[in-house]
Amino acid sequence: MTDAHETAADRSLRTTGGAPPDDAGSSVSQAPTPLLEPREGIPPVIADAAALAEVTAAFAAGHGPVAVDAERASGYRYGQRAYLVQLRREGAGTALIDPVACPDLSGLGAAIADTEWVLHAATQDLPCLREIGMVPTRIFDTELAGRLAGFPRVGLGAMVENVLGFVLEKGHSAVDWSTRPLPEPWLRYAALDVELLVDLRDALEKELDRQGKLEWARQEFDAIASAPPPEPRKDPWRRTSGMHKVRRRRQLAVVRELWQTRDRIAQRRDVSPGKVLGDAAIVEAALALPPNAHALAALNGFGRVNRRQLEQWQVAVDRARGLSESQLPQPGQPVTGPPPPRAWADKDPAAAARLTAARAAVSALAERLNMPQENLITPDTVRRVCWEPPATLDEESVGAALAGHGARPWQVEQVTPVLVTALAGGVS
Repeated sequence: MTDAHETAADRSLRTTGGAPPDDAGSSVSQAPTPLLEPREGIPPVIADAAALAEVTAAFAAGHGPVAVDAERASGYRYGQRAYLVQLRREGAGTALIDPVACPDLSGLGAAIADTEWVLHAATQDLPCLREIGMVPTRIFDTELAGRLAGFPRVGLGAMVENVLGFVLEKGHSAVDWSTRPLPEPWLRYAALDVELLVDLRDALEKELDRQGKLEWARQEFDAIASAPPPEPRKDPWRRTSGMHKVRRRRQLAVVRELWQTRDRIAQRRDVSPGKVLGDAAIVEAALALPPNAHALAALNGFGRVNRRQLEQWQVAVDRARGLSESQLPQPGQPVTGPPPPRAWADKDPAAAARLTAARAAVSALAERLNMPQENLITPDTVRRVCWEPPATLDEESVGAALAGHGARPWQVEQVTPVLVTALAGGVS
């Protein structure tokens, strides 16, 4: 064990700036220590069934929480699949697993299913872990813990530095993790990502307990672990960057046809859709409605496309141009719930006044509790309750309304009193 790791084993919560101060308003300031190597060195990448079975047995026999991380190839490959999975547990050490060579990790997932998994920004990694059979029953999310505890910078590097006093290697987070073989510097980076994750978890648990927020965090973690997979997004083409420029229904149809064509090609090639055709080019074609491939080639984003690909994009444009009026997409998606807040003053001035008061009350409460407003209560929940408040504005009714929109018990307890006052016409 290195001197740095020995220090980490004994270190209590400390800060190097950017962390919540203690009750006296002071904070410890020490020069952070670079963390350059995993304590047992870089482990070999697990890429066959026999090695995976050994790792599964080792992690099943280990003790304490399991640090878990996954690396994707966003921006390079289609979808959000995992290309490397990192785990660390006391008694088992660190494991780096290739989920391309070992696509079914359900046995490993089952072996540690009843153990607490420590992840950073869990909602980013859980979907790709679920795809390969790894589904936790209990988690501790160090990023969310940092938000609840009031840390202004909650990236893993910032948290490890501010809380534990170590500097993690930077520079490989956005590389193409589908590369094979993975370079040694990347594997070192990946191993270090889980090296101190349990240490960070332990320090944050103490800090949350000190602030009286530990039960709040547990409720949030339970909600993440028990949440079902999200429903597929309806009309994902509407999220094309630059869509605000597209006004006419025929132009919307061009965006839809080009987006869907691009998506099919990207999926077939297993590349990021942006590498097939940029969003800006799609919007450009939608606004221009080019009548032929020659006109399409003159638009930004299409000038360097070869003739065969150019004709492929023009076919998509022509499909949109040939649709009947009834087949064209509507300008906006069907809205469920309240209208956009900017329209409230005209549609319902009283609701607009309630929302203004509620936002101010929630903002003030979040500031007192030293956490982001969106972690105290989601803006959508506040809008829904302000648009259709309970008939009786008391704590029981407002609390039930918040719970009905998915607020956790701790959120209901904290937010209900100030929201009752705001809905009644004042600000707490």
